[in-house]
Amino acid sequence: MAGKDEMRLHVPGMMLDEIEDACVAMGARAFRGRQMVDWLYGKLAAGLDEMLNLSKDFRARAAGRFDLYRSQVEETLTASDKTTKLLLKLLDGKRIETVLIPAPERLTCCISTQVGCAMGCILCASGLCGFERNLAAGEIVEQVLHAARAAGSRITHIVVMGIGEPLANYKEVLMAIKILNAPWAFNIAARRITVSTVGIPAAIERLAGEGLQINLAISLHASNDLMRNQIVPVNRKFGMDKILHAARHYFAKTGREITFEYALIAGMNDGVAAAEELARRLKNYPCTVNLIPFNPVPELGLEPATEQGVDEFMAVLRRRGVNVTVRKARGVDIHAACGQLRARNV
Repeated sequence: MAGKDEMRLHVPGMMLDEIEDACVAMGARAFRGRQMVDWLYGKLAAGLDEMLNLSKDFRARAAGRFDLYRSQVEETLTASDKTTKLLLKLLDGKRIETVLIPAPERLTCCISTQVGCAMGCILCASGLCGFERNLAAGEIVEQVLHAARAAGSRITHIVVMGIGEPLANYKEVLMAIKILNAPWAFNIAARRITVSTVGIPAAIERLAGEGLQINLAISLHASNDLMRNQIVPVNRKFGMDKILHAARHYFAKTGREITFEYALIAGMNDGVAAAEELARRLKNYPCTVNLIPFNPVPELGLEPATEQGVDEFMAVLRRRGVNVTVRKARGVDIHAACGQLRARNV
């Protein structure tokens, strides 16, 4: 027999028809489900008691059946550049971090998909405490609810670049994306959603077949397998050629150009020789390389490439015909930049 908690339904992890069916099962009309999600996603209601066009009787019965939130904001930090980081405490006491990145005419939310990470990338703080568990779809969507409430504004873009490897939690991440994209929920266009992965070829090819127009970013960080095996240990399972083949398949199926993320670490993957090798590997490839000056994490003992080194690396790629951009670090002073997020205690 299911326990009490297992009988409760988590609204942010459900599709609209499931919510409507649950309302009917309670003896209510199906349209009550639509009213609930309108309040939750449209008005960012904190609880059922705010849903004033629902009867007191329905709200009382729904309170015994539905959870709107299963996490709470434990700490909010705002950086000098207005980037905001939320520390969220989950129902089981685990913690994750979510980041709000404001920019002219857009508000981006960077979301986590796991508690901790098992990938072991040497340039990322997220795996320092190991992997604990996957997040459920509702826990992923709920991060955007908290972020929108904190901002007091509509989220326009989603980057699945927080704690964890999204494609290692494929089912729940896909469900969360469908909810974020749904017209009855956040209605965030698929082309404004980016999934960042270390590169799991089978999962990339599976994602290509989902019929979604989401963007794919692959954390490459190296120009050859020997280098990448050191920086991204999971590369030993697949190798760069298989990852690049899967990424090309993704482009062929979706028409969405691939982004390759490359964090420049002094004395490890920077330098003209690495840039030349990367340019040869990506010649005539439908992609953009996004260079990321490494964001320091004290425990990792790594140093970022110099500004001159970043410029030289970029110049080589451009000269060889590779599209390249440099990501501006955001939220560094609150440890909210790329590679700095972690599940932690306050």
